[in-house]
Amino acid sequence: MNATCSNESELRIPGEPPRWVGDVVGVASVGVLTAATIFGRQSGPDGSRYLILDVIVGIVAVGLIVPLARRPVQSALALAALAVLSPAATPPSTVGTLTVAQRRPLKTAVLIALAGTVGHLIQWLWRPVEGLNLFWYVIVDVAVHAALMAWGQWAQARRALLGSLRERALRAESEQGRRVAEARMLERTKMAREMHDVLAHRLSLLATYAGALEYRPDSSPEKLAQAAGVIRTGVHQALDELREVISVLRDGEIDELPGGRPQPTFGDLDALVQESRDAGSAISYAAEVSAAETLPPATGRTAYRVVQEGLTNARKHAAGRPVSVVVKGRPGDGLVIELRNPGGNGVPAAPGSGTGLVGLTERVNLAGGTLDHGKTAGEFRLHAALPWPE
Repeated sequence: MNATCSNESELRIPGEPPRWVGDVVGVASVGVLTAATIFGRQSGPDGSRYLILDVIVGIVAVGLIVPLARRPVQSALALAALAVLSPAATPPSTVGTLTVAQRRPLKTAVLIALAGTVGHLIQWLWRPVEGLNLFWYVIVDVAVHAALMAWGQWAQARRALLGSLRERALRAESEQGRRVAEARMLERTKMAREMHDVLAHRLSLLATYAGALEYRPDSSPEKLAQAAGVIRTGVHQALDELREVISVLRDGEIDELPGGRPQPTFGDLDALVQESRDAGSAISYAAEVSAAETLPPATGRTAYRVVQEGLTNARKHAAGRPVSVVVKGRPGDGLVIELRNPGGNGVPAAPGSGTGLVGLTERVNLAGGTLDHGKTAGEFRLHAALPWPE
């Protein structure tokens, strides 16, 4: 019945009968119990004398079931008062006690249960039940109202728990959507950083060779052909590296590229510096590293990316200027990388996105290190410190 069901705000299950059907069935059931109570009390010695009173009280009490859902406390108190006059109000009164216990705090439920208990005790005093003395009537009366109160409070707590679980499920679903969006954003950031690290260096070398062809058209055919060959090879390498990066990011594998070729490590720094020297950069390279074989692979890869980004920026913003690269460290003290080059004339040799150092800072921070960069005393300085445990 509506008086004993959960809040109206709860969603109705698809295919479930309309709520008013349950209300009609509930009121009819209480009416049947009330009629049975009146009929049962007629068998007593004074039953016929109170017949009219019982019928009137029964009709009013059953009618109060209707507003019980909207005004449970007031309706339950009115039903407890009617229980004083006639046992015909007993079924509706117990429904009122149960409804208040389901919808109101424990303190209110206790007061309504106490009112119903007192009402029935007063009823017994002037209309005692045949064959049941006052002692046992009090025990039954208190036990029934206590059970109704406990049942209602349990139903209320269960409903609150289900509502809390439903809310947490909705929140978890929303959080899952947010986490998926964040994961996608992180994946895009990772892809952009990897593509920048791999391609920016390669394309800056190509720009250097292309610039040489543009500004030295009087070079010998052999040198022009050599430069053109380097550009063609570099373009093929850039395309291969682009495919490799995309494949790596798709498969989630970062330690080895397709074809079995490993990712660059600390041991590839010499080749990186030599490659830049071949492109015409004047590089002073000093490495003072002890027990380089114990350097963690992730730290070595990060160190490679730091030097690669520094050389790339030097070619872009200070083309033709000398670059100083110093790498030193040992287990327990960490690895320090420092690149210095004179400031450029403000016109980059190749366009840039301006996000290379931002991505490099994120990479170094993820490795547990720090990265500083900026212009001091007319030169650009890039300084990275990476952890190297013993």
